[in-house]
Amino acid sequence: MLKRILVTGGAGFLGSWLCERLILEGHDVICLDNFFTSQKINVTNLLECHNFELIRHDIIDPISLEVDEIYNLACPASPIHYQYDPVKTIKTSIMGGINMLELAQRTGARILQTSTSEVYGDPTVHPQPETYRGNVNPIGPRACYDEGKRAAETLFVDFHRQHGVDVRIARIFNTYGPKMHPFDGRVISNFICQALANEPLTIFGDGKQTRSFCYRDDMIEGLVRLMGSEEFLGPVNLGNPAEFSILELAELVILYTNSNSTITYCQLPEDDPLRRRPDITLAKQLLDWQPTISLEDGLQQTIGWYRDVDLTHYRPPTSKVK
Repeated sequence: MLKRILVTGGAGFLGSWLCERLILEGHDVICLDNFFTSQKINVTNLLECHNFELIRHDIIDPISLEVDEIYNLACPASPIHYQYDPVKTIKTSIMGGINMLELAQRTGARILQTSTSEVYGDPTVHPQPETYRGNVNPIGPRACYDEGKRAAETLFVDFHRQHGVDVRIARIFNTYGPKMHPFDGRVISNFICQALANEPLTIFGDGKQTRSFCYRDDMIEGLVRLMGSEEFLGPVNLGNPAEFSILELAELVILYTNSNSTITYCQLPEDDPLRRRPDITLAKQLLDWQPTISLEDGLQQTIGWYRDVDLTHYRPPTSKVK
């Protein structure tokens, strides 16, 4: 059945790919974005599609639309962006979440919240199952994002309990791929840009900290399957359980870019988690989902995009990062 689907944050990295997937399926897609961290170039190829509409809007302010489903992806996701205006970041998660939930309540739409592995903080349980309640610093520099997403999960569950809103909650682990903002400060984009310029790759800490990286196609498939699930509300971990150290990632990027880059080390930022790996048992059982694209294959596709991208289409990071 064809639907009217709203994607907030729809011009961002994941949002733009999600819009493209939904358009190809024939749905009418409304892409809503305030363009704080995203770029219009991400959805330029969709503007001529008869079933695509682009609206510049900030979800902190209410909006009235008629829709059947809502994917709520709106929120800065990289530290360099969400720490620029931490109050705005937490407003996006909470006030924006309330506005989207009230829209879903009025229209009867199903709404999916993209939460994050950051709700687990610097975990003391490894890998992290959905039952783990996390180890988060509520007053640290990352709290505007971490605690904002935790509060948003509470809102979504309470709107479901109190008002019967049909909600879904996904906890997204590190995701990468083409259209990832070249200047967003996250490790894969940093490493690739540095390697292609033959500059030293900057590792924060000793490089032994680990992450699990999920390619964008796998993540989009997980989100679509969760939205389509009839009984399972979540939260559910979506991510790749293959675990790599940051040093291993740096070495792979240097290899696949054929770069002359060396590696330099800097101080680890405050509250930066030392280990991060999803337990995806629930996603396998209830969504029949698991990643299929290896880090090696995904990196090579991502590097290919970065080689060709025109950096003038992407705004550099703000100079006022806290």
